[in-house]
Amino acid sequence: MKVKLKELGKISTGNTPSKNVAEFYDSEDIGFVKPDVISDSQVDYIENTMEYLSEIARNKARIVKKDAVFVTCVGSIGKIGIAKNKEFAFNQQINAIEPNEKVLPQYLAYGIFANKRKLHAIANAPVVPIINKTQFGDFEIEIIDDIQEQLMIVEVLDKVSEIIVKRKAELEKLDELIKARFAEMFGDPIENGMHWKQVPLSFCIERIENGKSFVCDSEARQGEWPAILKLSAVTYGFYRPKENKALLNENQFVEEAAVRVSDLLFTRKNTPELVGMCAYVYDTPPKLMMPDLLFRLNTTPACNKVFLWKLINHDLFRGRIKAIATGSAKSMSNISKERLLNLEIILPPLEIQEQFAAFVEQIDKSKAAVQKALDQTQLLFDSLMQEYFG
Repeated sequence: MKVKLKELGKISTGNTPSKNVAEFYDSEDIGFVKPDVISDSQVDYIENTMEYLSEIARNKARIVKKDAVFVTCVGSIGKIGIAKNKEFAFNQQINAIEPNEKVLPQYLAYGIFANKRKLHAIANAPVVPIINKTQFGDFEIEIIDDIQEQLMIVEVLDKVSEIIVKRKAELEKLDELIKARFAEMFGDPIENGMHWKQVPLSFCIERIENGKSFVCDSEARQGEWPAILKLSAVTYGFYRPKENKALLNENQFVEEAAVRVSDLLFTRKNTPELVGMCAYVYDTPPKLMMPDLLFRLNTTPACNKVFLWKLINHDLFRGRIKAIATGSAKSMSNISKERLLNLEIILPPLEIQEQFAAFVEQIDKSKAAVQKALDQTQLLFDSLMQEYFG
């Protein structure tokens, strides 16, 4: 049955006690929940926060008891958290529901999470999306009224969610292993305490190739229909071929712009924080093209592409990448070929680069296996959500 959220518990909108009163924030008595402590990819159990209020601020804050369900309703819409084991205060970007006897807190949280897209659709501001308390209270979700059946559903979804969290943690640990190996072999790439040879990137690049720009479908391709990669296929440092947009006409496909195995792809244009990220292509399905926002970096024999990939994406090297980008802080940043070729990098002997590349390849094989298991588990979770909540 469909039920409005206001029928499932007491709804309140958070606030922020005055920052001008130091006593409100001088002790860690009450956890203060803000959107940045809530995951965007899963129902999150909130145990700790990054900010706190003192007991003196209690009467100036909005405080809910344990098991309250938090939902972000300003800016980033639909992040879901549950107050675990204790009370919390929360800010004005969040609406909270203290569930009544009709619904279990976890079941309510999953029910809202399943309708995240619908929440996005009712956000009523073009610049900063916002859902007010009235809209939120009138929002409908599909639930069952049998509490025991709710409990069974929660137990199943919690188990699958736990597996997803563990798989993601495995991927993070493998990434950290690569970073540790880079530090061990090459040190700080900016300070260059190991005194490697330093060269402009032009010394390592034979040529830089551009992608193409076409009007495309808004959806990803089906099968092997020709498509162009979205920027998100490279933005986060790993190649994601499923991030693509189908061409409207298969005759638009340009073979010269096709992504190939062993390509090193570079985001020449993106937000200031993400511009200049790189991805190496270990494998790729056919008939995918680079967009014009990507460069293909073809290296000389002096430089291993996997080494260059990890160097460009290195946390300590990001500042140097951002420094060669043009554009204001509020707009898309751009890196020209000329500026990129003048970028100074460390260049250890090729033999050592290749030792590192072999290590990365082995770790990435492990990552591929974990990612496949993660994708399968995520598919199971999504199908269960569809079954339980429609």
